[in-house]
Amino acid sequence: MSFLVKIREKAREVQKSVVLPEGTDERVVTAAAKIVELGVAKPVVLGHRDDMERVANDLGISLRGVEIIEAKNPPKLETYAEKLAELRAKKGMTVEQAREILLNDPNFYGAMMVKMGDADAMVSGSDSPTADVLRAGLQIIGTRKGIKTVSSVFVMELTERQDTYGDVLLFGDCSVIPVPTSEQLADIAEASVITAEKVVGMKGKVALLTFSTKGSATHPDVDVVIEAGKILEERKVEFAYTAEVQADAALVKSVAMKKCPESKVAGNANILIFPNLAAGNIGYKLVQRLAGANAYGPLIQGLAAPINDLSRGCSVDDIVNLVAITAVQAAE
Repeated sequence: MSFLVKIREKAREVQKSVVLPEGTDERVVTAAAKIVELGVAKPVVLGHRDDMERVANDLGISLRGVEIIEAKNPPKLETYAEKLAELRAKKGMTVEQAREILLNDPNFYGAMMVKMGDADAMVSGSDSPTADVLRAGLQIIGTRKGIKTVSSVFVMELTERQDTYGDVLLFGDCSVIPVPTSEQLADIAEASVITAEKVVGMKGKVALLTFSTKGSATHPDVDVVIEAGKILEERKVEFAYTAEVQADAALVKSVAMKKCPESKVAGNANILIFPNLAAGNIGYKLVQRLAGANAYGPLIQGLAAPINDLSRGCSVDDIVNLVAITAVQAAE
């Protein structure tokens, strides 16, 4: 059974409400109708009802079962504004300023719905930069207790050579931290193992990637990855990992036997932690486009409630699939 089939089955079982704050995007309107059709979540869309119904009529789809929150006059604006001003009081925010933000930034209104228990989770980003989605999440939802680092991971479902690499790999961080420190790399590794277990049902085997394998090259960038491995050792983490390893040694057993035969993870890794955002972002897009892998995400890790980010180039199916994954996260 494929990852997507499993996720949709789980999502149908848990039936969580997911707010889609970008109802002005035709793809979101179409996706909301499909989410209802598939039964993977209860979609709540923030938008302009007349415009959404016009789009639905033009496309020949039904919005029956889609909860629509009128963006021009949202029903809980004053309650949310008071709460947002309270949350940002140390920054000097007034109720009037909070009201303006909620009326003009749908990501903030959507995040406030999650904060106030009016939705279980949020998916946004089809019409917003990642930074805007994260800002709303951080300022309103905040991080989980004990978490310092907010990061992301992509679930990469392979369509070729599963006998060599397995069905699913996780790639992190591909969209949040441009140049992570050693401590942040360790945090990303830990968070990704949790995501692997809760979302994929997979026991994580982590490879912290760089352009050196066990001393084959020396460089300050390599030292950052080596130090991340030492931090994981100090934390006495329970998952298997290897630090300072090249991608081929992490994934291919025959290469691992030559480069680092003593490693129990090399050649068998299923979670790849990239040394920086450039490598991670480029890496997942290459695997997606050249190898035909299905890329689900990015899943944001470390927030107190699930808020996930879409690529602005996403398709309707991308939205539907990420909503299903987010619903499963909300059930954990």
